[in-house]
Amino acid sequence: MLKTLTLTSALALTATTGLADTATLTPEQVTEFQTAWGDGIVNIGQIHTDGGDYEAAAREHIETFYAYGEEEVLFKPTLASADQFRGTFDEALSYFVGGSIEEDGGFAIAPYTAVRWENEGTTIIGDTALAMGNYFFTKTDGSEIKVEYSFGIQQMDDGELKIVLHHSSIPFTPEDPADT
Repeated sequence: MLKTLTLTSALALTATTGLADTATLTPEQVTEFQTAWGDGIVNIGQIHTDGGDYEAAAREHIETFYAYGEEEVLFKPTLASADQFRGTFDEALSYFVGGSIEEDGGFAIAPYTAVRWENEGTTIIGDTALAMGNYFFTKTDGSEIKVEYSFGIQQMDDGELKIVLHHSSIPFTPEDPADT
C-alpha cells in the first residue's frame, strides 16, 4: 500500500510541477559529443608531437568527457590486458599518456590525425545514451585502426554530457581453418 501511495504521489507531483518535461538527450547531441571526443584525442597527440604539455591536454580531455568525481566510470580501454579496467581518473590518465600502469604506452599520444565514427546504434533513455559501433583512428601514414566501442553517456546535473561507460576492443579475427 505504501509503495502504491508513494508512486501515486510522485506521479501527481511530476504532473503538477512539469518535471515530466525535462529534456532528454538527442542522437545529434551524442554525435556531436563523439566528434568532440575524437577531436580531443587528435589534439593530445598533436600537442605531444609539437613538444607541448600533452599530459595537461589529456587531463583536460578526461575532465571534459568522463564523469570521474561525479559518477562511477566503467572504463575498459582497448589496449589494456594486465590491468583491464580503469575506474579512477589517474588510471585513465595513465592509459591516455602513459604513466603509473606498466603496460600503458600512451594511447592518445600515438598520434592520430582523425577519428571517424560508425554508430551501429544509439539508445536514449532519459538523461543517458548508449551508443555502440566502430571508430577508426587514422594514423599519420593514412592507415586506419578499426576499434569496436560501447559508450554510456550521461547528462549531468549541470547539463554537461559525460562518459560513464567506455568499452573498446579490437575486432575478433578468427584463426584460419587451414592452420588448425
